[in-house]
Amino acid sequence: MNLAEQVQRAGVVGAGGGGFPTHVKLAAKADTLIANGAECEPLLHKDAIIMEAHATELVRGMQLAMAAVGAADGVVGIKGKKKHAVEAVTAACRGTKVRVQLLGDYYPAGDEYDLVFNVTGRLIPPGGIPINVGVVVNNVETFVNVAAAADGKPVTHKMLTIAGAVKSPVTLRVPLGTTYRDCLAAAGGLTTDDPVLCLGGLMMGQTTDDLDTPITKTATGVVILPRTHHTIERKLKPAKVQAKIGKSACDQCRYCTEYCPRFLLGYAVEPHQVMRSLAFTATGADYFNQWAAMCCACGLCTLYACPEELYPKEACDEAKAAMRAKQIKWTGPMNPKPHPMHDGRRVPIQSLTRKLHVEDYDSPAPLSAEIISPNRLVLPLKQSAGTPCVPKVKPGERVSAGQVIGEPAANALGAILHAPMAGMVRAVNEQQIILER
Repeated sequence: MNLAEQVQRAGVVGAGGGGFPTHVKLAAKADTLIANGAECEPLLHKDAIIMEAHATELVRGMQLAMAAVGAADGVVGIKGKKKHAVEAVTAACRGTKVRVQLLGDYYPAGDEYDLVFNVTGRLIPPGGIPINVGVVVNNVETFVNVAAAADGKPVTHKMLTIAGAVKSPVTLRVPLGTTYRDCLAAAGGLTTDDPVLCLGGLMMGQTTDDLDTPITKTATGVVILPRTHHTIERKLKPAKVQAKIGKSACDQCRYCTEYCPRFLLGYAVEPHQVMRSLAFTATGADYFNQWAAMCCACGLCTLYACPEELYPKEACDEAKAAMRAKQIKWTGPMNPKPHPMHDGRRVPIQSLTRKLHVEDYDSPAPLSAEIISPNRLVLPLKQSAGTPCVPKVKPGERVSAGQVIGEPAANALGAILHAPMAGMVRAVNEQQIILER
């Protein structure tokens, strides 16, 4: 059995939030392999802690992956400020073909297009992916899971940071299906009576007030803030209100475009032009929608650049959805060239933290030795890109830890799901499996 098959059987997916099934990437051929340890989301620390605690496994996973894809160069991208992670990974790289490349402390250094350009000098074709320029990129935790998969260990647990309005921010390793509520005790409990969760971070995460949301393979952490916090108030504005405000107030200042990291790399992303489409009814929208096609949804335009606090990122989201619905393909320029101000307009994390009004929450989140063992796990059947799993168990059935409980349909893109603990299947439906100890 080759590595891609071992990784497929272990259910490994992109652990940085993307969730793309890793076995597909390992079946490709590339000359460069990059471990993404940039970790740009303010207040989150799980990648740095993984590199500190599991540097040996990270480098081993990279070596295995390099052999699988035929890569001669392996690079771990880490922000220079993460000194302990840099030291641990540098030590683990000695005597191998893997090296460390230091990244600046700006957002979003972890965007694949930006990371590939910084490491290799290559620009991914518009609408393309790293393999188009001979590169495979995975999150650092993904490579740790690759090493485990080679030893026959499936993905059953997740590392994530609990940050924000909690007494003691912490990074935990928990079974898949654990709820965020189950993690709060390890973080000392909440410091707000009306919490809102930003799953995956303040910039690109999803917002919910449901503490019983289950943790999945793509979780990176959660930032919890009071509902009255200014950033949360902005995020909770209904989409129709966001669009209405933009339609009436956007004065086409271009700040959203001038700070856009993809625009600065030379891609035809111009959020200010997408904002114009808010006023369109039956004409012109198709054209202006294309200015959103290469948007990476980093959120800088909405949460940092716009002086009027409008919603250009959300307008781009809507534009991309409209393009998909109408099957509109990219027809713009295919020869990106970095902007002369590419380096000068990068947004420092410290400035972003200040703009988000979260300086008071900017604290370390050390790894906890506490073992989180819930009696009940809620396991969504879709935890990766592609199709949901088909359940392989029935209510009342007893399962063992590591047992396969869900698989994608034959020849469908997806990832196998394993039981994180021994227990009884309490319920099964099209969305999830509930497992009780």
